[in-house]
Amino acid sequence: MAIDFTLTPEQLRLRQSAREFARRVLTGVGPATRHLTTPEERWRATRPAYERMIAEGWLRRILPAPVGGEGQGMVDFALIAEEFTAVDADVSLTLFAVTLGLTPLMAAGSPEQIREHFGRFLEPSGAPLAAFAFSEPGGSANYDAPAPAEGIRTTAVLDEDRDEWVVNGAKKWVSSAGGWDGTGPDLLAVVCRTDRDAPPDRALSVLLVPGPVAGLTVAAGLDLLGHRAHQTPLITLRDVRVPRGNVLGAPGSGGAVVAGSFIPTAALVGVLALARMRAAFEFALAFARREHRAGAVPIIDHQAVGYALADAKSAMEAVRYLSWKACHALDTGSPAAAELALHAKIFGSETAVRVITDLMRVVGMESYSHENPLAGILQDALVYPLFDGGNMGVRRRQLHGMLADPAYDPSATFLGSAPQRS
Repeated sequence: MAIDFTLTPEQLRLRQSAREFARRVLTGVGPATRHLTTPEERWRATRPAYERMIAEGWLRRILPAPVGGEGQGMVDFALIAEEFTAVDADVSLTLFAVTLGLTPLMAAGSPEQIREHFGRFLEPSGAPLAAFAFSEPGGSANYDAPAPAEGIRTTAVLDEDRDEWVVNGAKKWVSSAGGWDGTGPDLLAVVCRTDRDAPPDRALSVLLVPGPVAGLTVAAGLDLLGHRAHQTPLITLRDVRVPRGNVLGAPGSGGAVVAGSFIPTAALVGVLALARMRAAFEFALAFARREHRAGAVPIIDHQAVGYALADAKSAMEAVRYLSWKACHALDTGSPAAAELALHAKIFGSETAVRVITDLMRVVGMESYSHENPLAGILQDALVYPLFDGGNMGVRRRQLHGMLADPAYDPSATFLGSAPQRS
């Protein structure tokens, strides 16, 4: 049996290139945004760094090769995500959210739809944005449930005379949904209810809405606790008209598109959590090595500090290898990929909050001030158990469903398939 976490030479070069870009460009994001007052001011101030990402080909590097990108899979994506997010969580999330916005198109789009809508995201110029408009005000955990408990309340009604869908509703917590100028992103994939009377597996559809979006209004720019320079606004869609042919797959197939889109992102959240832990650990380790705190020796020489740092590093390594395994399972089509991705999301996100809090205790009261980065890192990490399907409302429920299935094979995550009977 071979178990090997060794990166290939190409992956080592990719990680080093991502690290160098992050240090060269992303270290400037915080100083350029933190003094600004409003969410929109901070968001717009990230555009130069995002444009550098695009110009240097980072979006193309994470988009899959089968649709014209250069991405070789989720493991490579994880290497880039860790290096970028360890330095800056805001612009990095904007970049990664574009891949989520394009996932429905990549998964369910026809060749004609991909040719029409995908090309602009492969060009190394501008600041293209794509968004997956799924979440709604009031929550979307029961997104496919029928009325009166429906999570998706945005509707699309077919206007037969004009051969167009007419979309009405509101979306919230959607990265980049307002676009750079309030008219929406370059491409908005909208989850909506196209048949109020259909059962859950045939009630929803995903429509492609190119920007600028006539009928989209940014109702509120949300002032977030963390990710202070990232945009997740409340938007309204009022009589937004979409060509009939812009539905992904058959009308009513949106539930399956949604379910498939949010499995790879679960593994990615584990990586984002790891990256913010890493940033906190590196700061706390350097602090402990240099600070005496009025004592005779650096505080790292004290057992309590050393043990706290050791525990933090152990947790980080566990999250890294669980997330890598989940990404590898996705790349290889393992039947255990979905379960591993959920474990990476839940364990990684909750571990990050605990570890960063523990590292703040190492630094002490100074960690409570924004004069050092730990307070901001914790603010960023607090969202990981909550977004991309909350751990309580969505992700644990998905795991529960797997475990309750009589066909569930608990050995699939470590053996790959059920053991052979002798």
